[in-house]
Parts: sequence; C-alpha cells; structure tokens
Amino acid sequence: MSKLPVLSGKQLCRVLEKVGYFTDHQTGSHVILRSEKPPNRRLTIPNHKELAKGTLRSIIRQAGLSLEEFKRLQ
Repeated sequence: MSKLPVLSGKQLCRVLEKVGYFTDHQTGSHVILRSEKPPNRRLTIPNHKELAKGTLRSIIRQAGLSLEEFKRLQ
C-alpha cells in the first residue's frame, strides 16, 4: 500500500481543482467543492492545517480517483 502525503485542506482543494472541481462555498471550517462534469459530485473538505489520513483517503475515493492518479496530480 502506498503512503499518503500530508496535506492541508487548502492544498487538497488546489489539487482537486486540477481535476475539474471548483469551490462552491464555505460553511464554517469546511469548504464545499462541486464538479461540473457528470456525475456532478459534491465534496466537503475540512479546512484544517493537516488532514487525517483516513479523511484524505475517503475524499480521494469520493472524488472518483485512485491513489496513483491523485499522486500524479500533486
């Protein structure tokens, strides 16, 4: 199993913008990203200094990316 990088919420948003997600709005400490392409996913990203590995892995899975695809985007 490959290791996940340590990212902040802001860094993760920048990586996901490369795939077609855009910032819809922010509620408290969570940024809501949306995708224009079908299946029009909605992701909730905690705007923390460091994301937990399980949270990061879950967001990558929800975005429809594999770990290898995600690492290439960085």
